[in-house]
Amino acid sequence: MIKLEAVIFDLDGVITDTAEYHYQAWKQLGEELGVPINREFNEKLKGISRMDSLELILKHGNRQDDFTVEEKIALATKKNNHYVELIKQVTPKDLLPGILDFLKELKDAKLRIAIASASKNAFTVTKSLGVMDYFDHIVDAATVENSKPHPEVFLKAAKAVGVHPKNCIGIEDADAGVVAINDAGMFSIGIGNKDVLSHADMVLASTEELSLKNLREYIKL
Repeated sequence: MIKLEAVIFDLDGVITDTAEYHYQAWKQLGEELGVPINREFNEKLKGISRMDSLELILKHGNRQDDFTVEEKIALATKKNNHYVELIKQVTPKDLLPGILDFLKELKDAKLRIAIASASKNAFTVTKSLGVMDYFDHIVDAATVENSKPHPEVFLKAAKAVGVHPKNCIGIEDADAGVVAINDAGMFSIGIGNKDVLSHADMVLASTEELSLKNLREYIKL
C-alpha cells in the first residue's frame, strides 16, 4: 500500500506523442549518414537520451568509430534542430486521450504533479500543449547526468516536489522508463503493450484509462 502524494509523468508517449517527430528527424539524419532507419528500429530509441540514440544508430550502420566526440555532438545537435522545427506544429489538440481530465483530477485532489523526461525540449513541448500550469516541476535531460533506465530523472522529480519516492506513481510508455521508475522505488504504470511493459506494477492499454478511480481499484490508495 502506498500513500499517494505525487504522480510523475514521462512526456513523450504519455502526455503527448512526439515520437513521430523524433522518428522523422532521426530518419533524415540516418539517410544523410547512409544508415537506413525504419519504424521497428526506432522503437529502440524510445525513452533514451539523444546521444545514446545516436550511438545506437551509428552502431546499427557499423559507423560507431567513424566520428569524433565533437562530430557526434554536432550530429545530435543537427537532429535536434530538425526536431525543434517539427514540434512547432504541436498544439493542445496533441494531448493524448484522457490526459487533460486526469491532470485536472490530480490537481483537484491536491496531489503534486511532475514531468521526468528524456527530452531536452520538455519545457517547449509542455508550453505548446497548454498544460504548463498543471505541473509543479519539470525535470528534463538537460538537468540530469544519467539517462533512463537510470532512475535519476524520477528521483530528481520526486525530490523537487518534496515527496518520498515510495509515495510516488511514475507513468511511462517505454521499457527503459519503467525500469527507471522501478529502480527509483516508485509504483510504476506502463502505458501500452503488456508484453513489452510486463515489469511495470500496472499496465494500461492507453492513457484514456488513467483516472484516480482506476488507480484506487487496482492499488489500495
